[in-house]
Amino acid sequence: MIAIFLLRKHLVSSNSRPASKPPSLHPRNPHSGRYDLDALCLATPELKSFITLNPRGDKTIDFSDDKAVKLLNAALLKHHYQIEFWDIPKGFLCPPIPGRADYIHHLADLLATSNSGSIPKGKQVQGLDIGTGANLIYPLLALKSYGWKMTASDIEKTSLASAESILKANRLGKSIRLIQQTNKSHIFDGIISEGDRYHFTLCNPPFHSSAQEASEGSDRKLRNLNKGSSRQKTKQGSQRLNFGGQHNELWCEGGEVGFIKQMIRESVQFQNQCLWFTTLVAKKEHLPAIHRTLKKYKVGYFKEVKMAQGNKISRFIAWTFQSKAAHPSWFIGSPSNKK
Repeated sequence: MIAIFLLRKHLVSSNSRPASKPPSLHPRNPHSGRYDLDALCLATPELKSFITLNPRGDKTIDFSDDKAVKLLNAALLKHHYQIEFWDIPKGFLCPPIPGRADYIHHLADLLATSNSGSIPKGKQVQGLDIGTGANLIYPLLALKSYGWKMTASDIEKTSLASAESILKANRLGKSIRLIQQTNKSHIFDGIISEGDRYHFTLCNPPFHSSAQEASEGSDRKLRNLNKGSSRQKTKQGSQRLNFGGQHNELWCEGGEVGFIKQMIRESVQFQNQCLWFTTLVAKKEHLPAIHRTLKKYKVGYFKEVKMAQGNKISRFIAWTFQSKAAHPSWFIGSPSNKK
């Protein structure tokens, strides 16, 4: 969710001096190195009016301008993934595409460990995105990168309406389906139905445990962007995060660790319908509690997959209830999840 801060680290134009590729991003991630703004402006001409020069004379954009950041994302999706239309409602989370893509590519490597070392591709691989948001970014990247068939859930009708608009505009309704979670107390329950079968789930859980904690986190991000004095208020008087985000995207009761613990508990019920359960873990200090919970519910085994973007280290936790010997059988034939 540190969208603007992470995006800032990647951006200069093709006319700037060459930049070495960050060794941290996944080698299949097309966003390694610096953005080619000239090519992105060709994909999305509206972006051109937001281009400025930084003190070194490199092309960049104003990352405190949500319109500029949205256009940058739209250009990246069009240029690299052939997504002709992408937009989100004002105030919703605007994701950092390089980091989101890294999760997808590392997931592909994880699936390869279950498939005799070969990355499985095509619609026979089915994934579930928990809390897809208005941006629908993970299903889009998963589909366009590997051809996987995706299901995306969310509790917010506005988010799903936005996601539906993206699907319709790009004619992707046969490859990505949307489901509303009608019970805010549940994560998988009510989403995974009898007969559904997923090779993986993924999730970017809420970071914070309260609105105050989310606001304090925003203050830190703004200071990192040298924007500490430019606070903007919502109609309710609370501080608006400059990279966007709604309540359910940013915080929940119990915070990240509480959400992931619940996810682990619920995964027991669906252990035979999903090969790998995965979720991002933003805060390293939460790992011991998450490990204890995984052991408590006797998962088959679990692993931590580290990812790095610039100076930031992130990670996701993956767990399975299936024996290693059973994993290859998941890639024989094609699951038939209900449409």
